Amino acid sequence: MNSLTIQNLHAKIGDKEILKGIQLEIPKGEVHAIMGKNGSGKSTLAKIMAGHPDYTVTSGDILLDGESILGKEPDERARLGLFLAFQYPLEVPGVTIANFIRASLQARLPEGEELEAVDYYAALYKQMDALQIPRAFTSRSVNEGFSGGEKKRCEVLQMAMLRPSYAVLDETDSGLDIDALKIVSEGVNSLRGSHVGMLVITHYQRLLNYIVPDRVHVMVDGRIACSGDKELALRLEAEGYDWVAAPSLT
Repeated sequence: MNSLTIQNLHAKIGDKEILKGIQLEIPKGEVHAIMGKNGSGKSTLAKIMAGHPDYTVTSGDILLDGESILGKEPDERARLGLFLAFQYPLEVPGVTIANFIRASLQARLPEGEELEAVDYYAALYKQMDALQIPRAFTSRSVNEGFSGGEKKRCEVLQMAMLRPSYAVLDETDSGLDIDALKIVSEGVNSLRGSHVGMLVITHYQRLLNYIVPDRVHVMVDGRIACSGDKELALRLEAEGYDWVAAPSLT
């Protein structure tokens, strides 16, 4: 089964239940979008998929190509092919972009096998040029002193180099001006294909004008309230979220 599958997922933080039975399947080769109001559980879903320790899964499962990733450490999930682009990318002082990505790639290789430096830098520079990231950034610490657009482009750079099986992009449009949005979207679109499934989490239709999804899902109160094609996102833009009813508990 070549898909990222979320099966009846329930989760909480502390005593507060946030996810209340999420059902989703993102096949390889498709881009799905989740939209919803603040507090509906979108970013919580992304963090739980990545293995954030603050959240407790109380029932359900998350499968990558049929294999459960619950209980696995974040680095194990990444090695299995899951990639998360954060809403607020973290700074990593003292670790350069070049070394960070190289270490991530090296971790996926069999023991004793080493990356070829010439090939690595050739691939890295090619992707940086496509994303309009100055090559001098290779020696800068990850996200340290970066603008919002630079941070998001750096994350797409990581995704381009790591070539994950499944990518979760949590509000990739947050903090981007229109030019940066176009560059980041073009970078994401260049990575689309039969080898990868993508889940794009966003508040706004504007991102989906550039990264056009195959399916759109609307989250309300920790559940998927409705799903449809890209026209659903256009309706949300025109009418807002209030017309979407919360799904029944039964």
